[in-house]
Amino acid sequence: MTTTRRLTGFKPTGHLHLGNLLGALRPLIAAQDSTDSIALIADLHALTIEHDPDRVRALTLEQATVMLAAGVDPERTPIVVQSQVPEHTELHYLLECATGFGEAARMIQFKEKSAGGGHVRLSLLTYPVLMAADILLHDIRQVPVGEDQNQHLELARTIATRFNGRYGETFTVPEGVRPEAAARVMDLAEPTAKMGKSSGNGQIGLLDPPDVVRRIIARAVTDELAVVRRDREAQPGVTNLIDILAECAGREPSDPHRYGVLKREVTDAVEALLAPIRVRHAELAADPAHVRKVLAEGAAKVRARAQATVRRTRAAIGLLD
Repeated sequence: MTTTRRLTGFKPTGHLHLGNLLGALRPLIAAQDSTDSIALIADLHALTIEHDPDRVRALTLEQATVMLAAGVDPERTPIVVQSQVPEHTELHYLLECATGFGEAARMIQFKEKSAGGGHVRLSLLTYPVLMAADILLHDIRQVPVGEDQNQHLELARTIATRFNGRYGETFTVPEGVRPEAAARVMDLAEPTAKMGKSSGNGQIGLLDPPDVVRRIIARAVTDELAVVRRDREAQPGVTNLIDILAECAGREPSDPHRYGVLKREVTDAVEALLAPIRVRHAELAADPAHVRKVLAEGAAKVRARAQATVRRTRAAIGLLD
Protein backbone atom coordinates (compact mmCIF):
# COMPACT_ATOMS: atom_id res chain seq x y z
CA MET A 1 0.00 0.00 0.00
CA THR A 2 1.39 3.39 -0.96
CA THR A 3 1.86 5.85 1.84
CA THR A 4 3.26 9.01 0.29
CA ARG A 5 4.34 10.59 -2.99
CA ARG A 6 8.05 10.91 -3.76
CA LEU A 7 10.03 12.42 -6.65
CA THR A 8 13.56 11.43 -7.69
CA GLY A 9 15.13 13.43 -10.50
CA PHE A 10 18.01 12.84 -12.90
CA LYS A 11 19.56 15.35 -15.31
CA PRO A 12 20.71 14.04 -18.73
CA THR A 13 24.05 15.82 -18.79
CA GLY A 14 26.15 12.64 -18.63
CA HIS A 15 26.02 8.89 -18.21
CA LEU A 16 24.52 7.47 -15.03
CA HIS A 17 27.22 6.18 -12.70
CA LEU A 18 27.70 4.02 -9.62
CA GLY A 19 26.91 6.92 -7.31
CA ASN A 20 23.55 7.43 -9.04
CA LEU A 21 22.76 3.73 -8.69
CA LEU A 22 23.65 3.39 -5.00
CA GLY A 23 22.54 6.85 -3.89
CA ALA A 24 19.33 7.33 -5.87
CA LEU A 25 18.22 4.46 -8.09
CA ARG A 26 18.41 1.64 -5.56
CA PRO A 27 16.49 3.60 -2.89
CA LEU A 28 13.92 4.51 -5.55
CA ILE A 29 13.54 0.87 -6.55
CA ALA A 30 13.40 -0.31 -2.93
CA ALA A 31 10.59 2.15 -2.19
CA GLN A 32 8.37 1.14 -5.12
CA ASP A 33 6.05 -0.92 -2.91
CA SER A 34 5.76 1.64 -0.12
CA THR A 35 5.62 4.99 -1.92
CA ASP A 36 3.88 6.56 -4.88
CA SER A 37 7.08 7.48 -6.71
CA ILE A 38 7.97 9.34 -9.90
CA ALA A 39 11.33 9.09 -11.68
CA LEU A 40 11.86 12.38 -13.50
CA ILE A 41 14.39 12.88 -16.29
CA ALA A 42 14.89 16.65 -16.11
CA ASP A 43 15.94 17.34 -19.70
CA LEU A 44 14.97 21.04 -19.51
CA HIS A 45 17.59 21.51 -16.79
CA ALA A 46 20.23 20.26 -19.23
CA LEU A 47 19.61 23.33 -21.39
CA THR A 48 20.90 25.80 -18.80
CA ILE A 49 24.46 25.37 -20.10
CA GLU A 50 26.10 24.96 -23.50
CA HIS A 51 24.97 21.60 -24.85
CA ASP A 52 24.75 19.39 -27.92
CA PRO A 53 21.04 18.85 -28.75
CA ASP A 54 21.64 15.37 -30.14
CA ARG A 55 23.55 14.39 -27.01
CA VAL A 56 20.77 15.61 -24.71
CA ARG A 57 18.24 13.51 -26.65
CA ALA A 58 20.51 10.47 -26.64
CA LEU A 59 21.28 10.74 -22.92
CA THR A 60 17.59 11.16 -22.11
CA LEU A 61 16.76 7.90 -23.87
CA GLU A 62 19.82 6.20 -22.38
CA GLN A 63 18.91 7.22 -18.83
CA ALA A 64 15.38 5.89 -19.25
CA THR A 65 16.77 2.61 -20.61
CA VAL A 66 19.26 2.29 -17.74
CA MET A 67 16.51 2.95 -15.19
CA LEU A 68 14.46 0.12 -16.63
CA ALA A 69 17.50 -2.15 -16.76
CA ALA A 70 18.29 -1.40 -13.11
CA GLY A 71 14.81 -2.41 -11.97
CA VAL A 72 12.54 0.64 -12.09
CA ASP A 73 9.06 -0.76 -12.74
CA PRO A 74 7.13 1.73 -14.89
CA GLU A 75 3.83 0.23 -13.73
CA ARG A 76 4.59 1.33 -10.18
CA THR A 77 7.05 4.17 -10.85
CA PRO A 78 6.31 6.27 -13.95
CA ILE A 79 9.46 7.39 -15.76
CA VAL A 80 8.66 10.92 -16.90
CA VAL A 81 10.63 13.13 -19.27
CA GLN A 82 10.16 16.67 -18.00
CA SER A 83 9.69 18.32 -21.40
CA GLN A 84 6.95 15.84 -22.34
CA VAL A 85 4.68 17.25 -19.62
CA PRO A 86 4.18 20.92 -20.64
CA GLU A 87 2.64 21.80 -17.28
CA HIS A 88 6.18 21.84 -15.87
CA THR A 89 7.00 24.98 -17.83
CA GLU A 90 3.61 26.62 -17.30
CA LEU A 91 3.85 26.19 -13.54
CA HIS A 92 7.44 27.42 -13.71
CA TYR A 93 6.29 30.84 -14.94
CA LEU A 94 3.48 31.07 -12.41
CA LEU A 95 5.95 30.34 -9.61
CA GLU A 96 8.36 32.96 -10.94
CA CYS A 97 5.57 35.43 -10.22
CA ALA A 98 5.88 34.52 -6.54
CA THR A 99 9.70 34.41 -6.34
CA GLY A 100 12.15 37.23 -5.75
CA PHE A 101 15.19 37.88 -7.94
CA GLY A 102 17.46 37.78 -4.92
CA GLU A 103 16.18 34.33 -3.94
CA ALA A 104 17.13 32.92 -7.32
CA ALA A 105 20.40 34.85 -7.62
CA ARG A 106 21.84 33.45 -4.39
CA MET A 107 21.49 29.83 -5.51
CA ILE A 108 24.99 28.39 -5.46
CA GLN A 109 25.22 27.21 -9.10
CA PHE A 110 24.28 30.63 -10.47
CA LYS A 111 26.63 32.43 -8.07
CA GLU A 112 29.57 30.22 -8.98
CA LYS A 113 29.08 30.23 -12.75
CA SER A 114 28.25 33.93 -13.03
CA ALA A 115 31.14 35.05 -10.82
CA GLY A 116 33.68 34.58 -13.60
CA GLY A 117 31.79 36.76 -16.06
CA GLY A 118 31.15 35.72 -19.64
CA HIS A 119 27.91 34.44 -21.11
CA VAL A 120 25.54 33.00 -18.51
CA ARG A 121 22.12 31.82 -19.63
CA LEU A 122 19.06 33.34 -17.98
CA SER A 123 17.76 29.80 -17.52
CA LEU A 124 20.62 29.14 -15.11
CA LEU A 125 19.21 31.87 -12.88
CA THR A 126 15.64 30.62 -13.05
CA TYR A 127 16.06 26.86 -13.15
CA PRO A 128 15.77 26.47 -9.34
CA VAL A 129 12.24 27.81 -9.75
CA LEU A 130 11.65 25.21 -12.48
CA MET A 131 12.95 22.64 -10.01
CA ALA A 132 10.37 23.89 -7.52
CA ALA A 133 7.72 23.49 -10.22
CA ASP A 134 8.87 19.91 -10.85
CA ILE A 135 8.16 19.13 -7.21
CA LEU A 136 5.02 21.14 -6.58
CA LEU A 137 3.35 20.12 -9.84
CA HIS A 138 2.88 16.54 -8.65
CA ASP A 139 1.86 17.22 -5.03
CA ILE A 140 5.13 15.64 -3.90
CA ARG A 141 5.50 15.14 -0.16
CA GLN A 142 9.02 13.71 -0.06
CA VAL A 143 12.13 14.59 -2.06
CA PRO A 144 15.29 12.53 -1.55
CA VAL A 145 18.07 15.10 -1.31
CA GLY A 146 21.78 15.23 -0.70
CA GLU A 147 23.62 18.14 0.83
CA ASP A 148 24.12 19.77 -2.58
CA GLN A 149 20.36 19.97 -3.18
CA ASN A 150 19.18 21.26 0.20
CA GLN A 151 19.22 24.87 -0.97
CA HIS A 152 16.95 24.11 -3.93
CA LEU A 153 14.47 22.17 -1.82
CA GLU A 154 14.31 25.00 0.70
CA LEU A 155 13.47 27.41 -2.13
CA ALA A 156 10.64 25.12 -3.23
CA ARG A 157 9.32 25.02 0.33
CA THR A 158 9.58 28.81 0.62
CA ILE A 159 7.73 29.40 -2.65
CA ALA A 160 4.97 26.92 -1.76
CA THR A 161 4.47 28.40 1.71
CA ARG A 162 4.45 31.97 0.38
CA PHE A 163 2.01 31.13 -2.42
CA ASN A 164 -0.34 29.34 -0.03
CA GLY A 165 -0.23 32.31 2.33
CA ARG A 166 -0.97 34.90 -0.35
CA TYR A 167 -3.43 33.08 -2.59
CA GLY A 168 -4.91 30.28 -0.48
CA GLU A 169 -3.95 26.65 0.01
CA THR A 170 -2.67 25.51 -3.37
CA PHE A 171 0.47 23.40 -2.93
CA THR A 172 1.68 20.54 -0.81
CA VAL A 173 4.78 21.77 1.02
CA PRO A 174 7.45 19.08 0.40
CA GLU A 175 9.98 17.75 2.86
CA GLY A 176 13.48 16.45 2.23
CA VAL A 177 14.31 12.88 3.13
CA ARG A 178 17.48 10.86 3.24
CA PRO A 179 16.52 7.27 2.34
CA GLU A 180 18.04 4.72 4.69
CA ALA A 181 19.43 2.78 1.74
CA ALA A 182 21.06 5.81 0.11
CA ALA A 183 24.83 5.86 -0.19
CA ARG A 184 27.20 8.75 -0.79
CA VAL A 185 29.75 7.51 -3.29
CA MET A 186 32.85 9.63 -3.72
CA ASP A 187 35.04 10.07 -6.78
CA LEU A 188 37.63 7.29 -6.88
CA ALA A 189 40.36 9.61 -8.15
CA GLU A 190 39.37 12.51 -5.86
CA PRO A 191 37.75 10.90 -2.80
CA THR A 192 36.94 14.20 -1.11
CA ALA A 193 34.52 15.04 -3.96
CA LYS A 194 31.23 13.35 -4.74
CA MET A 195 31.20 11.09 -7.80
CA GLY A 196 29.50 13.02 -10.60
CA LYS A 197 28.67 12.75 -14.29
CA SER A 198 31.48 15.15 -15.12
CA SER A 199 34.06 13.20 -13.13
CA GLY A 200 37.08 12.04 -15.07
CA ASN A 201 39.07 8.95 -14.11
CA GLY A 202 37.22 8.47 -10.84
CA GLN A 203 33.74 7.71 -12.17
CA ILE A 204 32.34 4.23 -12.83
CA GLY A 205 29.58 4.38 -15.42
CA LEU A 206 26.77 1.86 -15.10
CA LEU A 207 27.43 0.70 -18.66
CA ASP A 208 31.22 0.62 -18.41
CA PRO A 209 32.66 -2.74 -19.55
CA PRO A 210 34.45 -4.98 -17.01
CA ASP A 211 37.96 -3.97 -18.08
CA VAL A 212 37.16 -0.29 -17.56
CA VAL A 213 35.63 -0.95 -14.14
CA ARG A 214 38.70 -2.96 -13.14
CA ARG A 215 41.11 -0.27 -14.31
CA ILE A 216 39.29 2.58 -12.54
CA ILE A 217 39.18 0.72 -9.24
CA ALA A 218 42.80 -0.43 -9.57
CA ARG A 219 43.83 3.22 -9.92
CA ALA A 220 41.61 4.42 -7.06
CA VAL A 221 43.38 6.77 -4.65
CA THR A 222 44.23 5.24 -1.27
CA ASP A 223 47.08 6.46 0.98
CA GLU A 224 50.32 5.33 2.61
CA LEU A 225 48.97 4.24 6.00
CA ALA A 226 48.65 0.57 4.98
CA VAL A 227 45.58 0.06 7.16
CA VAL A 228 42.15 -0.77 5.75
CA ARG A 229 39.74 1.11 7.99
CA ARG A 230 36.94 3.68 7.84
CA ASP A 231 38.29 7.13 8.55
CA ARG A 232 36.66 9.79 6.38
CA GLU A 233 39.11 12.48 7.46
CA ALA A 234 42.44 10.64 7.48
CA GLN A 235 41.71 7.97 4.85
CA PRO A 236 38.97 9.21 2.49
CA GLY A 237 40.03 7.00 -0.41
CA VAL A 238 40.11 3.77 1.59
CA THR A 239 36.88 4.72 3.34
CA ASN A 240 35.19 5.23 -0.02
CA LEU A 241 36.26 1.78 -1.22
CA ILE A 242 35.05 0.16 2.02
CA ASP A 243 31.70 1.93 1.72
CA ILE A 244 31.30 0.85 -1.92
CA LEU A 245 32.04 -2.76 -0.95
CA ALA A 246 29.53 -2.59 1.90
CA GLU A 247 26.83 -1.17 -0.39
CA CYS A 248 27.46 -3.55 -3.27
CA ALA A 249 28.23 -6.78 -1.40
CA GLY A 250 26.77 -6.09 2.03
CA ARG A 251 29.96 -6.97 3.90
CA GLU A 252 33.22 -5.67 5.29
CA PRO A 253 36.64 -6.22 3.65
CA SER A 254 38.09 -9.66 4.31
CA ASP A 255 41.67 -8.44 4.82
CA PRO A 256 42.25 -5.27 6.90
CA HIS A 257 45.92 -5.05 5.95
CA ARG A 258 46.18 -5.13 2.14
CA TYR A 259 44.87 -2.48 -0.25
CA GLY A 260 45.25 -4.85 -3.18
CA VAL A 261 42.82 -7.33 -1.66
CA LEU A 262 40.35 -4.53 -0.92
CA LYS A 263 40.44 -3.31 -4.52
CA ARG A 264 39.92 -6.82 -5.90
CA GLU A 265 36.94 -7.35 -3.61
CA VAL A 266 35.45 -4.00 -4.61
CA THR A 267 35.98 -4.82 -8.28
CA ASP A 268 34.21 -8.18 -7.93
CA ALA A 269 31.32 -6.64 -6.00
CA VAL A 270 30.81 -3.77 -8.43
CA GLU A 271 31.02 -6.09 -11.43
CA ALA A 272 28.46 -8.46 -9.90
CA LEU A 273 26.11 -5.50 -9.50
CA LEU A 274 26.62 -3.98 -12.95
CA ALA A 275 26.80 -7.09 -15.15
CA PRO A 276 23.04 -7.83 -15.18
CA ILE A 277 22.27 -4.14 -15.74
CA ARG A 278 24.50 -4.09 -18.83
CA VAL A 279 22.87 -7.25 -20.18
CA ARG A 280 19.33 -5.95 -19.66
CA HIS A 281 20.28 -2.54 -21.06
CA ALA A 282 21.54 -4.16 -24.26
CA GLU A 283 18.22 -5.97 -24.65
CA LEU A 284 16.18 -2.81 -24.08
CA ALA A 285 18.42 -0.62 -26.25
CA ALA A 286 17.75 -2.94 -29.17
CA ASP A 287 14.10 -1.82 -29.04
CA PRO A 288 14.10 1.97 -28.49
CA ALA A 289 10.46 2.15 -29.60
CA HIS A 290 9.52 0.20 -26.47
CA VAL A 291 11.44 2.61 -24.24
CA ARG A 292 9.79 5.59 -25.95
CA LYS A 293 6.41 3.94 -25.34
CA VAL A 294 7.24 3.58 -21.65
CA LEU A 295 8.07 7.30 -21.52
CA ALA A 296 4.84 8.26 -23.30
CA GLU A 297 2.86 6.13 -20.86
CA GLY A 298 4.70 7.70 -17.93
CA ALA A 299 3.80 11.20 -19.08
CA ALA A 300 0.19 10.16 -19.57
CA LYS A 301 -0.02 8.72 -16.05
CA VAL A 302 0.99 11.97 -14.36
CA ARG A 303 -0.65 14.41 -16.78
CA ALA A 304 -4.09 14.57 -15.16
CA ARG A 305 -2.64 15.48 -11.76
CA ALA A 306 -0.30 18.01 -13.37
CA GLN A 307 -3.17 19.67 -15.22
CA ALA A 308 -5.21 19.84 -12.02
CA THR A 309 -2.33 21.53 -10.20
CA VAL A 310 -1.93 24.14 -12.94
CA ARG A 311 -5.68 24.83 -13.04
CA ARG A 312 -5.67 25.27 -9.28
CA THR A 313 -2.67 27.60 -9.46
CA ARG A 314 -4.07 29.67 -12.32
CA ALA A 315 -7.32 30.19 -10.45
CA ALA A 316 -5.55 31.10 -7.20
CA ILE A 317 -3.23 33.66 -8.77
CA GLY A 318 -5.98 35.45 -10.70
CA LEU A 319 -6.14 34.11 -14.27
CA LEU A 320 -9.35 33.49 -16.18
CA ASP A 321 -10.57 29.94 -16.72
